[in-house]
Amino acid sequence: MRVACVGGGPAGLYFAILMKRRNRDHEVTLFEREPSGQTYGWGVVYWDDLLTQLAEADPESARAIRENSFRWENQIVRVQGKETVDLGGHGYSISRRRLLAILTRRASELGVKLHLGSDIENRSQLPDADLTVACDGVHSRLRQLHAGAFKPNVRQGRNKFIWLGTSKVFENFTFPFVQTDAGWIWFHGYGFDGETSTCVVECSPQTWAGLGFEVIGAAESLALLGRIFERHLDGHPLLCQSRRTDALPWLRFQTLTNATWRHGKMVLMGDAAHTAHFTIGSGTRLAMEDAICLAAKLHEHAALAPALRAYERERKAALRLPQRAARNSARWFENIPRYIDLESPQFAMLLDQRVSRVLPHLPPRAYVGLHRAARSFAALRGWAT
Repeated sequence: MRVACVGGGPAGLYFAILMKRRNRDHEVTLFEREPSGQTYGWGVVYWDDLLTQLAEADPESARAIRENSFRWENQIVRVQGKETVDLGGHGYSISRRRLLAILTRRASELGVKLHLGSDIENRSQLPDADLTVACDGVHSRLRQLHAGAFKPNVRQGRNKFIWLGTSKVFENFTFPFVQTDAGWIWFHGYGFDGETSTCVVECSPQTWAGLGFEVIGAAESLALLGRIFERHLDGHPLLCQSRRTDALPWLRFQTLTNATWRHGKMVLMGDAAHTAHFTIGSGTRLAMEDAICLAAKLHEHAALAPALRAYERERKAALRLPQRAARNSARWFENIPRYIDLESPQFAMLLDQRVSRVLPHLPPRAYVGLHRAARSFAALRGWAT
């Protein structure tokens, strides 16, 4: 099979690896607009389930990913003026650049033809292929060329957020909430190597405007955020990868769905097909699971059309729960004033429970009481909680 992949993120690279691993006779060509070694983003997070899946799909790259993973312990919630709460748990993270380097090297070893620094704007730039895989992100150009077929739908979140880094290494996944004169602001912080952490800063649009981010430059914005989060950064600076000087590149999250993921000999994968809010930390996992599924279906079915149908059916079904969880999680963070006045243990418990479908419809204290009663009843009966 001749396959052209557009997009050299985790989804595209991993799919190319799996196709060549199954059959070295497949001709797989991958196009990525960024030159070798260049990427945007800090660290990505994942859990044991993804590492298990990767080990089954391609042990060699899985071993390299595990060896380069940073394990963080516990989730720490800090609300200004209140006690710190430890929610327990653990997870992993890795530099996005390091992850892509591992996958790029593995793809090259297997014979994938890599065209890095190749910006594909239309299909005429691609070689003749039996299958074209559009994995070029939420703003996929290939998908946009066939928007009438895929019927994408984008819903924009309310909160403002920005991906930053810091030289402070967070050994725990840390949620610090700070009250300012303009309202509450917080970040999602986690280490991803021995030297650097990701800090996703988030706040309401009212707080964002009230703090002046609409009008102040990038350096001044970083300095202001550094002062706001000073006690949580221990003197370490916040870092931004953008070269803009006029303003920081704040975003509002775009939740993308498509009516269909396939059109003729083209199929969508990763963020080109779907997105899930960053507060559930599943973007990389879902993209790589797409790659695993698509490669498997192409191997199982002799013809392209039934393989693509099976892929879309299986992945859409698998995405229902995480997409719902992502919507609920985003809504929880968009309604921080509803929960922030609770005592620290209650607030932290509701943060941990933020994907619940029931939580938005009950008074927060009533939900806390019901949750505690359910746990006590389960303990009494000897059930796992």
